[in-house]
Amino acid sequence: MPIKVQSELPARQILETENIFVMDENRAMHQDIRPLKVLILNNMPVKQDTELQLLRALSNTPLQVDVTFMMTETHVSKNTSASHLNKFYVTFDEIKDQNFDGMIITGAPVEDISFEEVDYWDETVKILDWADKHVTSIFHICWGAQAGFYHYYGIDKRQLPEKLFGVFEHRVLNRKIPLVRGFDDVFLAPHSRHTDTPAEALKACKELTILAESDRAGVYLAMAENGHKIFVTGHSEYDRLTLKNEYERDLGKRDDVSLPENYFPNDDPTQRPLLTWRSHSINLYSNWLNYYVYQATPYDVTTIGSDRS
Repeated sequence: MPIKVQSELPARQILETENIFVMDENRAMHQDIRPLKVLILNNMPVKQDTELQLLRALSNTPLQVDVTFMMTETHVSKNTSASHLNKFYVTFDEIKDQNFDGMIITGAPVEDISFEEVDYWDETVKILDWADKHVTSIFHICWGAQAGFYHYYGIDKRQLPEKLFGVFEHRVLNRKIPLVRGFDDVFLAPHSRHTDTPAEALKACKELTILAESDRAGVYLAMAENGHKIFVTGHSEYDRLTLKNEYERDLGKRDDVSLPENYFPNDDPTQRPLLTWRSHSINLYSNWLNYYVYQATPYDVTTIGSDRS
């Protein structure tokens, strides 16, 4: 799939070295096709890493995707330069009058505090309510999923006794749903979080369909409203070395740093981690784009949400 991004986005050069087809604005204008418009609200601290990971995850379908990155105005990023944000990101006020075929809401390193204590929570609520009427399918990741569970259904997160950190097995629960089409019965996905949303509360919520769960990591994949809202509690988009980099970053800075589980061969952090979740990640994002964005969205993007007004 060609991904349309701004010509000077740093992630573009890396993707091209991986033989991923990335299209600039000029070439996209000469294609007689309406691309899918996907908005990514990137709340992760090192935004360039997340840009690369998500663009890579979206790259395995023949559909053309026009990606727009968005940031919150009420939070100042400490790990991404202002020049990068000003050049490649938009704010909510700049896009609030537009419609999008799909939207991704990333995780955020704010799970140790309540939602209301997050400095951009009010803005997040405004964006979630807007997306409900202006986006065909919303894809919530990790803290983004917890925020959705809380805002839409009143289900709060809870603190875990220790950080859930590593790569864990998950089971598919409902193979008839297209979102899990092609999944193995058991698949692997990374997690990195200090909180979770109680599985019993999610299963009791009539609006949610639980599609995959883990004995160790709890509910992993859920959806609502026929795929209008999708929730992923882990990080299938992570690269091979993401957990390694996080582990090394926190060593000596926190008292509770443990090796990520099921990640380093023989639990030896000097060995190169095995990439065991990439095929699942490709399947998940391809299924989302195909079945819940492309096949569900109207050709006229301006009519998205007309049935939700």
